[in-house]
Amino acid sequence: MWMVQKTSIVLLSMIALLLLFSCNQQQGERRMFREENNIEFDTVTIVTRHYIDGDTSNPYCNIDVDFIYPVSSDKMNLDILQQFFIRNIFGASYDTLPAREAVQAYIGNYIENYNADAKTYRESTDEIRELNNLISGVDISDSEHYAEKFFYSYYESISDSIVYNYHGILSFQVKQSNNKGGAASYDSYRNYVLNLNSGKQVTESDIFNDGYDKVLQQLIIAALLKQGNVENVEELEDLGFFGVGEIVPNRNFLLNDKGIIYTYNKGEYSAYQLDAPQLLIPYERILPLLRENSVASQLAGLK
Repeated sequence: MWMVQKTSIVLLSMIALLLLFSCNQQQGERRMFREENNIEFDTVTIVTRHYIDGDTSNPYCNIDVDFIYPVSSDKMNLDILQQFFIRNIFGASYDTLPAREAVQAYIGNYIENYNADAKTYRESTDEIRELNNLISGVDISDSEHYAEKFFYSYYESISDSIVYNYHGILSFQVKQSNNKGGAASYDSYRNYVLNLNSGKQVTESDIFNDGYDKVLQQLIIAALLKQGNVENVEELEDLGFFGVGEIVPNRNFLLNDKGIIYTYNKGEYSAYQLDAPQLLIPYERILPLLRENSVASQLAGLK
């Protein structure tokens, strides 16, 4: 009986050790594969509404900013990293400012531009009214050239999101939405990939061999067909796409551990009513196109 108990204890101990080893091995593999860059981020979120002449009965401009930005990094100079974020989200005229000041300056400039547009509109309206008073028997206010008394309301939202932050590669996307009085807003997406080891933005020429564009074109079309759940370009055109046969890599891409993601904004190859296509091309499909030792080939080799 004692021998049976001892054997059971030994077997249980061996199983526990095996499970522990397996678990530690899997965790170790995950850590190696998911080696996150040591970057800390902070967020500035501001929503501001400004009424013409400060009167809440008047039209207004509304701006919504949700800015994620780095506040520490052990791989890249923090000032350069922050400058890269600010420049590509708000514009080069703001990239010498600290992050929070850049946001406030951007909002202030947006309001100034709105006030200037409203002033120009008001002046043109006054001119039309004066002209209307000078012309006897004609009421311009009934014509298509007459400007309404009140200006339009403007809306803008701008935000960024961290898409991939591992192995010395930082991919982030900027989304911007604008409306200047129309029925619909215009949304745009801007993608950026940063090599934290070199401190430089990753470009298509950095990751692809010469002549990649023709082959990649066919892969992009195939991804569009799959996403649209159709069989040919003609069916894509029926959905609201155009010029698909001439589509080219547009430099608006992200990298992650699965592949390269291309974004085509509304109006590039699709009607404004459609959502902007975001197309993942897996690494296994583009391996022959990748430059040796490029960041993309290194990410592809992690699998």
